[in-house]
Amino acid sequence: MKARYLVSRSRYIAAAPGAIFDVLAAPALHSVIDGSGTVKGAQPRGPRRLYLGARFGMQMNMRVNYKILNRVCEFDEGNRIAWRHFYGHVWRYLLEPSSGPDGTAGTLVTEQWDARRVRGKSLLRLAGYLRRHPANLEQTLAKLDAYMAAHPDLGNVDGSTKRD
Repeated sequence: MKARYLVSRSRYIAAAPGAIFDVLAAPALHSVIDGSGTVKGAQPRGPRRLYLGARFGMQMNMRVNYKILNRVCEFDEGNRIAWRHFYGHVWRYLLEPSSGPDGTAGTLVTEQWDARRVRGKSLLRLAGYLRRHPANLEQTLAKLDAYMAAHPDLGNVDGSTKRD
């Protein structure tokens, strides 16, 4: 398996791992944080919150509209979530409590696109995925950071939730 088929990017986000996990586990929010511009929305019949083995569909657009079905293949509440679709790519998020440069408590979020077990890797390379994914992952993490900053009511770093 070639390491180039595992693209990984990390970013510190000033929010609790549990609050970030709640966003990642909500398919309805995937289009909000998607940095590739291809995720358009969740299909209405899927779960509101993901769990191990959950199947959920997404409305997509990459030059044409299409739908894709995913299955959650890794799930550790507050720490790790991953899903894959029929072709075998895995989209994974790893969450680790961390401190920012100023000592502020938060989370180191790592997003991975893992195609190491996909057959036909040469097609992925020819289609430009390996060139595009580093920037797409960085943009997704930036959007996730912005979403968390704009929604401080989702939870504090200590895990408590703000209530009105």
